[in-house]
Amino acid sequence: QVQLVESGGGLVQAGGSLKLSCAASGIFVSLSAVAWFRQAPGNSRELVASISSAGSTNYGNSVKGRFTISRDNTQNTLYLQMDNLKPEDTAVYYCNLVRGGTTYWGKGTLVTVSS
Repeated sequence: QVQLVESGGGLVQAGGSLKLSCAASGIFVSLSAVAWFRQAPGNSRELVASISSAGSTNYGNSVKGRFTISRDNTQNTLYLQMDNLKPEDTAVYYCNLVRGGTTYWGKGTLVTVSS
Protein backbone atom coordinates (compact mmCIF):
# COMPACT_ATOMS: atom_id res chain seq x y z
CA GLN A 1 0.00 0.00 0.00
CA VAL A 2 1.40 3.35 -1.03
CA GLN A 3 1.41 6.11 1.57
CA LEU A 4 2.68 9.67 1.38
CA VAL A 5 2.87 11.55 4.66
CA GLU A 6 3.67 15.25 4.71
CA SER A 7 5.09 17.14 7.67
CA GLY A 8 6.79 20.41 8.48
CA GLY A 9 3.96 22.86 7.97
CA GLY A 10 3.13 25.57 10.46
CA LEU A 11 2.88 29.29 11.10
CA VAL A 12 5.74 31.53 10.02
CA GLN A 13 6.22 35.26 9.56
CA ALA A 14 6.75 36.75 6.13
CA GLY A 15 10.39 36.45 5.13
CA GLY A 16 10.86 33.28 7.13
CA SER A 17 11.58 29.73 6.06
CA LEU A 18 10.05 26.28 6.39
CA LYS A 19 11.09 22.86 5.15
CA LEU A 20 8.38 20.39 4.23
CA SER A 21 8.94 16.66 4.15
CA CYS A 22 7.01 13.88 2.44
CA ALA A 23 7.84 10.40 3.64
CA ALA A 24 6.90 7.68 1.15
CA SER A 25 6.20 4.04 1.89
CA GLY A 26 5.24 1.24 -0.48
CA ILE A 27 6.94 2.96 -3.42
CA PHE A 28 10.35 4.38 -4.26
CA VAL A 29 10.58 8.13 -4.82
CA SER A 30 13.76 7.58 -6.80
CA LEU A 31 11.87 5.78 -9.56
CA SER A 32 8.95 8.18 -9.73
CA ALA A 33 8.00 11.65 -10.84
CA VAL A 34 7.36 13.57 -7.63
CA ALA A 35 5.99 17.01 -6.94
CA TRP A 36 4.57 19.47 -4.46
CA PHE A 37 1.23 21.12 -5.11
CA ARG A 38 -0.64 23.66 -3.01
CA GLN A 39 -4.18 24.83 -2.62
CA ALA A 40 -5.22 28.06 -0.99
CA PRO A 41 -8.82 28.66 0.16
CA GLY A 42 -11.04 29.36 -2.81
CA ASN A 43 -8.33 28.51 -5.31
CA SER A 44 -7.62 25.47 -7.42
CA ARG A 45 -4.67 23.21 -6.69
CA GLU A 46 -1.49 24.44 -8.35
CA LEU A 47 1.92 22.98 -9.06
CA VAL A 48 4.67 24.34 -6.82
CA ALA A 49 7.64 22.24 -7.90
CA SER A 50 8.42 18.86 -9.42
CA ILE A 51 11.24 16.42 -10.05
CA SER A 52 10.99 13.98 -12.94
CA SER A 53 12.12 10.38 -12.64
CA ALA A 54 15.22 11.47 -14.56
CA GLY A 55 15.94 14.19 -12.00
CA SER A 56 15.01 17.37 -13.83
CA THR A 57 13.28 20.01 -11.75
CA ASN A 58 10.52 22.46 -12.55
CA TYR A 59 9.08 25.33 -10.49
CA GLY A 60 5.98 27.43 -10.57
CA ASN A 61 6.67 31.02 -11.57
CA SER A 62 5.56 32.39 -8.21
CA VAL A 63 8.13 30.34 -6.25
CA LYS A 64 11.16 30.38 -8.55
CA GLY A 65 14.26 31.50 -6.69
CA ARG A 66 12.61 31.01 -3.28
CA PHE A 67 11.69 27.31 -3.09
CA THR A 68 13.88 24.26 -3.67
CA ILE A 69 12.61 20.74 -4.25
CA SER A 70 14.80 17.74 -3.49
CA ARG A 71 14.57 14.07 -2.72
CA ASP A 72 16.61 11.75 -0.54
CA ASN A 73 16.55 8.31 -2.06
CA THR A 74 18.08 6.66 1.01
CA GLN A 75 15.35 8.12 3.22
CA ASN A 76 12.72 7.67 0.50
CA THR A 77 11.60 11.21 1.25
CA LEU A 78 10.72 14.29 -0.78
CA TYR A 79 11.49 17.77 0.53
CA LEU A 80 10.50 21.34 -0.19
CA GLN A 81 12.71 24.07 1.23
CA MET A 82 10.75 27.32 1.29
CA ASP A 83 12.61 30.58 1.86
CA ASN A 84 11.52 34.21 1.85
CA LEU A 85 7.94 33.14 2.44
CA LYS A 86 5.14 35.53 1.55
CA PRO A 87 1.55 35.72 2.83
CA GLU A 88 0.38 34.55 -0.60
CA ASP A 89 2.23 31.27 0.00
CA THR A 90 -0.38 30.39 2.60
CA ALA A 91 -1.99 27.12 1.53
CA VAL A 92 -2.26 23.42 2.16
CA TYR A 93 0.75 21.75 0.56
CA TYR A 94 0.37 18.30 -0.94
CA CYS A 95 2.93 15.71 -1.92
CA ASN A 96 2.30 14.04 -5.27
CA LEU A 97 3.86 10.97 -6.87
CA VAL A 98 3.25 9.47 -10.29
CA ARG A 99 4.43 6.03 -11.29
CA GLY A 100 3.18 3.61 -13.87
CA GLY A 101 0.25 5.83 -14.79
CA THR A 102 -1.03 5.99 -11.23
CA THR A 103 -1.10 9.19 -9.20
CA TYR A 104 -0.78 9.22 -5.43
CA TRP A 105 -1.45 12.10 -3.03
CA GLY A 106 -0.67 12.82 0.56
CA LYS A 107 -3.23 14.37 2.89
CA GLY A 108 -1.45 17.70 3.00
CA THR A 109 0.20 19.99 5.51
CA LEU A 110 -0.92 23.55 6.24
CA VAL A 111 1.47 26.45 5.78
CA THR A 112 0.38 29.83 7.10
CA VAL A 113 2.48 32.93 6.47
CA SER A 114 1.63 36.00 8.51
CA SER A 115 2.37 39.54 7.33
